[in-house]
Amino acid sequence: MKKDKTHLLPPLAERMRPKKISDFVGQHHLIGKNSILQNLVKNQKLISMIFWGPPGTGKTTLAKILAQEISCDFYPLSAVDASVKDVRKIIAKAEEITLLKNRTTLLFIDEIHRFNKAQQDALLHAVESGTIVLIGATTENPSFEVIAPLLSRCKVLALRHHTETEIETILQTALEADIILGKSDVAIAEDARTLLIQSAGGDARKLLNTLELVVDISLEKTIAKETVFVALQEKTAIYDKTGDYHYDAISAFIKSIRGSDPDAGIYWLAVMLEGGEKPEFIARRLVILASEDIGNADPLALTISTSGFQAVHQVGMPESSLILAQMVTYLASAPKSNASAEAIWKATETIKAKGAQSVPLHLRNAPTKLMKNLGYGKDYQYVHKEKAGFVEEQYLPTGVSPNFFRPTEHGYEKHIKMRLKKLWGDRD
Repeated sequence: MKKDKTHLLPPLAERMRPKKISDFVGQHHLIGKNSILQNLVKNQKLISMIFWGPPGTGKTTLAKILAQEISCDFYPLSAVDASVKDVRKIIAKAEEITLLKNRTTLLFIDEIHRFNKAQQDALLHAVESGTIVLIGATTENPSFEVIAPLLSRCKVLALRHHTETEIETILQTALEADIILGKSDVAIAEDARTLLIQSAGGDARKLLNTLELVVDISLEKTIAKETVFVALQEKTAIYDKTGDYHYDAISAFIKSIRGSDPDAGIYWLAVMLEGGEKPEFIARRLVILASEDIGNADPLALTISTSGFQAVHQVGMPESSLILAQMVTYLASAPKSNASAEAIWKATETIKAKGAQSVPLHLRNAPTKLMKNLGYGKDYQYVHKEKAGFVEEQYLPTGVSPNFFRPTEHGYEKHIKMRLKKLWGDRD
């Protein structure tokens, strides 16, 4: 009897990895007709890029496909365990390849956000000179995680979660085309199929890993929903990081805190965290809320929010849930005012409607004698010379009414309102 060697095969997710761009499912904005990657393949050109997107959206797969379709030498590294020495070795090889074979070297760095500044600096010259073409993959916002000089040399392409339709296509393809599943009589009950698709959350790798485990542990010919639950080892939340529930949940979260309900804020926080939402995304929204909805009614809110964001970034899950809970309960309990947000919105509307007005002469900079002779800076009152630390001065252009900032009667804004009343009197 022939010995079964299926255990020697790579995992299902690896077996189902597309080899050609035409076989890739999803990311139509990047690989569809007249898209950037499709056109690069047609023109046999390659540029340095950062693929930014959630797990299981095809970042590594697209890099491998590009290397194959454009006939590049492909060198993959993981930022988790690679060093500057590893990077320099590949750059040295790339220089030889360019010289001897006149071929492009594609260096793919997975989780590039884990590279520190020195490691990223080591890439700059090789990318700038064209010795290598760099494709970095990251689940984190490159604006925060990739150094500016390297970011300026790369095109950032955002990948999206797969839709449920795309996940269903990937599932069906695996059942029909995989070297193992395609030859078996695997059948999946409709409710089990639905659960598999929903539990993937737009992550193709998670879908295929779960499917493989479900097939391995199933005792029946037709896979039941209960078997999928066993494989998942948890109840699947309806939270979907790309669907309507995602937007509804974050909306309910923000509105609960704005409405000073800490219990509701904590509830929606738990929903999002259990659904796999990134804590950095939540913390970022809280920083915005601290300025937009609390502002100077409690200036400490912004300080706590920015400190919380930094702590979340450094600590990671699951402990970040504690930091976020502290942020939520503080912000929900703080006095609320959107006066500073209203001020910038109104000022922006005025400038868009009427344009930017001339700076009054007494406020203009006068670094030269000519400018002084023209009246620049004349009669400007230096506030620090006044005992009261306050002067009646016109800082707005002529014709622009001081009707942008309307502080409330909450907290610190009381004092601001009193100061403004001295300057402008009561405003309509």
